[in-house]
Amino acid sequence: MEENMSALKPAYTGIVLGASVRRDKSLSPILKDRVDAALLAYQQGKIQKFLLSGDHGQADYDEVNAMKTYLNDHEVPDSDIFLDHAGFDTYDSMIRAKSIFKVEKAIVFTQKFHLPRAIYLGRNLGLDLQGFVVDPINYEPTSYLQRREWLANIKAWTEIHVEQKPTFSGKVLPITGSSAATHDK
Repeated sequence: MEENMSALKPAYTGIVLGASVRRDKSLSPILKDRVDAALLAYQQGKIQKFLLSGDHGQADYDEVNAMKTYLNDHEVPDSDIFLDHAGFDTYDSMIRAKSIFKVEKAIVFTQKFHLPRAIYLGRNLGLDLQGFVVDPINYEPTSYLQRREWLANIKAWTEIHVEQKPTFSGKVLPITGSSAATHDK
């Protein structure tokens, strides 16, 4: 886990794991920190493509397009942004990165309390991952977050050891190809 951007080795893909989006479709502070860190990595040449993975299981809730809009507003072209609309949890995001988007090597952007689970899942699924801690402020987990993370770690172990399938599979869309098919029409 890196906390210093200069220590990261370049990787083709930056995986941004979803988090809550506000009713006005703006990013929550936790999600904004993730996207901002990935954007800085992109600007510094550490990544070439974004894989934005989050929950878009309902028409009125959409983490991935909120992230995409934010990146577009910061002059990132659609061609460098892949959307994973079915990244409902960290496991789904990691297994779909490998099986749907054919990611091999990536940098994962998330908070320190979440990163060990994301790296554990990804590596156990065969991804070559680096993790970047995106905590510009100290996100001291609340007792709720600590309990949630503890339970999520148990769930992650179970998913890996019972070879859980993702919530949704889908057509293969390699990260090295065109991102157009991942964008809403």
